[in-house]
Amino acid sequence: MNANILKNRKSKAFKKQLLNCRGKLLSLESPLVMGILNVTPDSFYDGDKYTTEKAWLAQTEKMLTEGASIIDIGCVSTRPGAIVPDANEELQRLIPVLQSITKRFPEAIISVDTFRAEVARESVNHGAAIINDISGGTLDDKMFETIAALKVPYILMHIKGTPANMHINPVYDDVVKETIVYLAKKAHQLTSMGVNDIIIDPGFGFGKTISNNFEMLNHLPYYKFLPYPLLVGISRKSMIWKTLKTTPDNALQGTNILNAISFISGADILRVHDVQPAIECLKIVQELK
Repeated sequence: MNANILKNRKSKAFKKQLLNCRGKLLSLESPLVMGILNVTPDSFYDGDKYTTEKAWLAQTEKMLTEGASIIDIGCVSTRPGAIVPDANEELQRLIPVLQSITKRFPEAIISVDTFRAEVARESVNHGAAIINDISGGTLDDKMFETIAALKVPYILMHIKGTPANMHINPVYDDVVKETIVYLAKKAHQLTSMGVNDIIIDPGFGFGKTISNNFEMLNHLPYYKFLPYPLLVGISRKSMIWKTLKTTPDNALQGTNILNAISFISGADILRVHDVQPAIECLKIVQELK
């Protein structure tokens, strides 16, 4: 592991414990659960379930009631081989959802899952408080400067390739080292531009083989050497259901096991489809700790 990255990173006190979400302070003293709200017709697990106002409001209320601290809205499927709509279509899907949810649940902290700077800007203009970028700024060279101007928390994820090709034979010499170095360099670039609230995400499933994913999970505490909150998103992903030789629909038990391991290993935020089971995992882990 690169000594320069690890130097002086071991103290928990070094990490920020609050995120400024457009004036709402989100505490990270205890781990949080982020609920996924996909309003896409083709997501790998819950595509087409929440594409009406009645459905997305009901699901948002359910996740908030169960204990989600953040609702993460996605309007573009990033599963391998998915057809990516243009920015106009993404915004046409997103803006009505944001307007509806922020009106019904004005105190909710909303994140938007997008790799486009234009969509990030419009999201914040319509009530979003966090931007979750699966590309780490690699798919839109305006993203970092846009985030710096918006002054909202930014979820910086590692990806190898693009959603169209990331599943085609990804190769690493050391997946843990390479993802940490990537995140450290990108985070340094962001902080130099004035971005204060950065959350790092190793990017499980995004340009990684199943063995790569388990290697990262097995070394998850290494990511805690970086001075940023750590988000883990493994909910119902192929590393689980392919290992179990089942389907995403039948991957909840495997997800719960890996969510518990993630909490034990230091995850600050879990991004999940199923909020209540994740909250229960957290309660059990907190008792163990």
